[in-house]
Amino acid sequence: MGISQYIKEIGRGKQGARPLTREQAADLFGQVLDGTVTDLEIGAFCLSMRIKGETAQEMGGFLDATYARIRKIPAGAKPLVVLPSYNGARKLPVLTPLLALLVARAGLPVAIHGTSTETTRVAVPKVMQELGLHPLEAVRAIEPGEAVFIPTELLCPGLKRLLDVRRVVGLRNSAHSLVKLMNPCAGPAVVVSSYTHPEYAISMAEVFELMGSTALLLRGTEGEVVADARRLPQMDGFIAGRRVALQEGRKGTLTDLPDLPKDTAPETTAAYIRDVLAGTRPVPSSMALQVEHILHLADAATTTIRDI
Repeated sequence: MGISQYIKEIGRGKQGARPLTREQAADLFGQVLDGTVTDLEIGAFCLSMRIKGETAQEMGGFLDATYARIRKIPAGAKPLVVLPSYNGARKLPVLTPLLALLVARAGLPVAIHGTSTETTRVAVPKVMQELGLHPLEAVRAIEPGEAVFIPTELLCPGLKRLLDVRRVVGLRNSAHSLVKLMNPCAGPAVVVSSYTHPEYAISMAEVFELMGSTALLLRGTEGEVVADARRLPQMDGFIAGRRVALQEGRKGTLTDLPDLPKDTAPETTAAYIRDVLAGTRPVPSSMALQVEHILHLADAATTTIRDI
């Protein structure tokens, strides 16, 4: 069929564009993921949505289409903690692996999923390789206490292709928002998500509520889901779509700043992570609180399942 009929609705500019229903959005995004539309149509879709912005119903439809095609991580005995990583380090070290390993040390299974979308940044897999942790080569169950990295293409090749469009047009598209919202697990999970601009806090919360997600939402570090070690951001939780306040943010920079690495090199970041895990350096206070909130949400997810 093609997606031209949808582009006519969403491509009329910010003021004239009309939102799609959830069902229409699922049909559109499914065709994009399946690769049955032309490159020209994909470009038109990406730019149209970039200008218009996604509604919660549209993003819900995009997630529906993704879930119908994704290779899901098998459910385990405990809720899976999901950490999307699509930004990497720019000026600050990327500490997503440290967050993953701290949560895993508390006994939960942790899956980081992602791909490199900007060649100028240090991506998480490079740091994990320095720690002796290599990306999975196939989707499998994650054991309690285990932290792994799963490349996006293992979960959904079509999603990886759409993310790669950024390398051609130079702009983010709907896929970059979707990967921070999706639950790639076949069972219960805690999705840890972050935003950079305040308006995304509102739109992402609406999607978590619509999808009935269990999630933690906060302003992250340079696009990563880790609480900025220099600040204490507001943290909001969602339990089966119900919003709960977890952490009130604090304005300004913390007075007791952690001794972070001076550069973003993978080997320097890995050495810092090893020191923190060994106890020779303290866990940044904002990250320690983030870990506590993740564990609370995992307990809530387990309780919710038992009640059903």
